[in-house]
Amino acid sequence: MDEKTVQDFWQDHSCGDALVGGLRDKFGGDYEKFFSDYDKFRYAMESHIPACLDGLGVSGKRVLEIGLGQGADSESLIRRGARWSGVDLTSESVERVRTRLTLRDLPFDELKQGSVLDLPYEDNSFDMVFSHGVLLVVPDVDQAQQEIHRVLRPGGELVIMMYSRWSLNYLVAIGVVRRAALLAAFPLAKAGLIKADPDGGMLAAHLDNANKIGLRRYLRLREFTHYNTDGPGNPHALVYDRRRIERNFPSFRVTRTYKRFMHAPPLPVHGLPGGSVMGWHLWAHLSPVGQAATSAGTAASGASAGSASSASSASSAAGELQAS
Repeated sequence: MDEKTVQDFWQDHSCGDALVGGLRDKFGGDYEKFFSDYDKFRYAMESHIPACLDGLGVSGKRVLEIGLGQGADSESLIRRGARWSGVDLTSESVERVRTRLTLRDLPFDELKQGSVLDLPYEDNSFDMVFSHGVLLVVPDVDQAQQEIHRVLRPGGELVIMMYSRWSLNYLVAIGVVRRAALLAAFPLAKAGLIKADPDGGMLAAHLDNANKIGLRRYLRLREFTHYNTDGPGNPHALVYDRRRIERNFPSFRVTRTYKRFMHAPPLPVHGLPGGSVMGWHLWAHLSPVGQAATSAGTAASGASAGSASSASSASSAAGELQAS
């Protein structure tokens, strides 16, 4: 899996867009109506998010958000007093979030298209980096966490939401129910009784994937997970527990984790109690390690090199935006 494949998918399937009918399909490009309806839907569906954001204490802090979607959390962070900057891999998301913040006359520091693998910001730029459900789709997580470590100030904090391995959704809905449904439907599709079509609904899209990849390989849980987090077209996604976060983020120390969001379709459990135990969203707070020593050791020579690197990254991001 490579970053370009991930970028192409999210450029064409702006995160959350289809959940409310589509900015261009249902809303005819009416951004204000789209954002209002999207926010109502998002925070009704994931009602735990506002309280989680309240707990971040972002007022007065320089906050970088990585992966922006429709900008609902971006607006929420700004309204909570953050000095907000945002970066997204896709020009589509950057355009939408810029439009949102402009329409609502919200202040922000910077908004850029760029990659978490080469963040277009100088060393020690931010008090906090926040990323909700994004780093789990990044193929090169090690490079991403190194870049986040670089742009965080000493004493800063990384806050992430990852999909939880120890959740009802992963262990039962994805691991058992959906795989069993596909296994039962596959021979019917082979007999022509069910259509396998990437545009024919969820089951039809999964059947099409199984035909292309091979049923045995597709049903392997590690493979099946990619296509069962953000739709059957999503090319890459991982699930996490605390141990995996610690392993994949070696430049950080995990200070606390907590789970929220009881959600496991097609099981009728949405909104029921138990999200803190078997919830789908795993929130983690991390602090950078070894940062002060690194900063002190490179202070003399690193300033000019860091500026050159930042200029190169910003130029690259600008080039990508212009090309898009």
